[in-house]
Amino acid sequence: SIGLTLAVDTGGESRAAGRGSGAGDMLRPQTESFQRRREGRLCHAPSDSYQTVSEHNPRIGVCSWSLGPRNPRQLAESVHATGIRAVQLALVPVVTDPPVWGSAVEDLEEAGIRVVSGMFAMAGEDYSTLESIRCSGGVRPDASWPENLRLAEAVARAAGDAGIDMVTLHAGFLDERKDDPTRRAMLERLRTLADVFGARDVDIAFETGQESAVTLLEVLDELDRPAVGVNFDPANMILYGMGDPVEAIERLLPWVVQIHVKDAVGTERPGTWGREVPAGHGAVDWAALFDAAVRIEPPVRFIIERESGNERRDDIAAARSLIETRLAATGCVP
Repeated sequence: SIGLTLAVDTGGESRAAGRGSGAGDMLRPQTESFQRRREGRLCHAPSDSYQTVSEHNPRIGVCSWSLGPRNPRQLAESVHATGIRAVQLALVPVVTDPPVWGSAVEDLEEAGIRVVSGMFAMAGEDYSTLESIRCSGGVRPDASWPENLRLAEAVARAAGDAGIDMVTLHAGFLDERKDDPTRRAMLERLRTLADVFGARDVDIAFETGQESAVTLLEVLDELDRPAVGVNFDPANMILYGMGDPVEAIERLLPWVVQIHVKDAVGTERPGTWGREVPAGHGAVDWAALFDAAVRIEPPVRFIIERESGNERRDDIAAARSLIETRLAATGCVP
């Protein structure tokens, strides 16, 4: 989605192979415990049992909310229609509408679809304009923080019980000034969220876009929570006007634990949204982005997100083909 996700996406020294020095190298996560957690859980290779589900590439998934389902059965039907067998599941409905979504993970598994990560959408977020989301997004608003903390506790419990080991979220607009009091308050809230999810053995990842890669790197370093990574969304960098996606992923590479495959074109009027378009039809340089992404170790998943348009199934299927083509071009196999 258009914001910062809380699986703040990372890796270890093996990530730096083949790269020059830069901000990403200086702020690379150093803790051994984090690397063990990543290798063991965040980006684990699919199990043998999962590989028998289908011949589909296990590194490719789709965001459940991109398909606008009314219930898990409809979601499963739509996912199958795209030729994909893995999803990132919106988790708030699981805890707020249990009669419909409470057994979603089990229902999807019965349909041969694996839930590979979750998404936590905070209450009160308003995406109608850039200014409205700047004020209402993530952990920034004081008024919605108590409600969002309670919601986070419920979502973390649901994720842990379902065996979902990574949840992404939008942190909110983080000021580039380290001495900004709002930024300091937001970091304390983000530490609290990391601890809430961590207590359930769930890692979190921030979605990119609402600040520059340099600011996000500084925040990750200050946060001092090794189980927080980055969910890299190249389209968001364009939609928010926060820099070139390829340059951004190069900086953030050690932290990336999941990638959203989404495309966009920039705005011609500063202070307004760019425009989301089908993957491959926007400003993202997919060849260069995949050249960077395939250097991530352990390998990460590519989760397709489509939040506009009237032909989403077709757009998602086309994005799946784009991923397969780019992975093949880089010499990767499922």
